[in-house]
Amino acid sequence: MTDQTKDLLNAISSIFLWCWIGGFALLFIWLGVTQLTGDFIHKFHGPMFGLSDHELDLIFYCGMGLLKICVLTFFFIPWLAIKLVLKAQISIDAGSQRAS
Repeated sequence: MTDQTKDLLNAISSIFLWCWIGGFALLFIWLGVTQLTGDFIHKFHGPMFGLSDHELDLIFYCGMGLLKICVLTFFFIPWLAIKLVLKAQISIDAGSQRAS
């Protein structure tokens, strides 16, 4: 693996890491807003869409679960895979340098 490829993979993994952090920050903000302004959300959106409090809570928590799954699938797992590949490549490079 060339140094240019390693630099590219490091840059991509950095982007994935920041997207993962941002996704979970969004999730915590969503949770905080839902918990702190729950009554307002229920009174405002419930009648607007004809939803009960239970149905609105269910929609919010299913949305949060979907966001969590998407963030883990699209950002954390690729970040982890790239980091494992880079770590394995470092081990291979160190082994080949000792052999020579």
